[in-house]
Amino acid sequence: MNTPPPAQRSRDPLHGITLERMLEALVAHFGWPLLGEHVAIRCFMIDPSISSSLRFLRKTPWAREKVESIYLYMLREQKRQGTSAPPP
Repeated sequence: MNTPPPAQRSRDPLHGITLERMLEALVAHFGWPLLGEHVAIRCFMIDPSISSSLRFLRKTPWAREKVESIYLYMLREQKRQGTSAPPP
């Protein structure tokens, strides 16, 4: 596999991560109830699903920013604890 030189790689930890992959990892790690506590939105608390959550998050920048923030927090905690992070 050909990897770009370090100067060309993105330093953004969210680079290459789709919103769907991010949401699936968060649900697997926290579960819907705890995710709904972190980001109090209806699509996480009432009849949650990946598809309804994706529709809402794509239209609502503040909610997406919170989800991205929680995802980055989860990655930091996993790294700190030495557990594997989801692949990019």
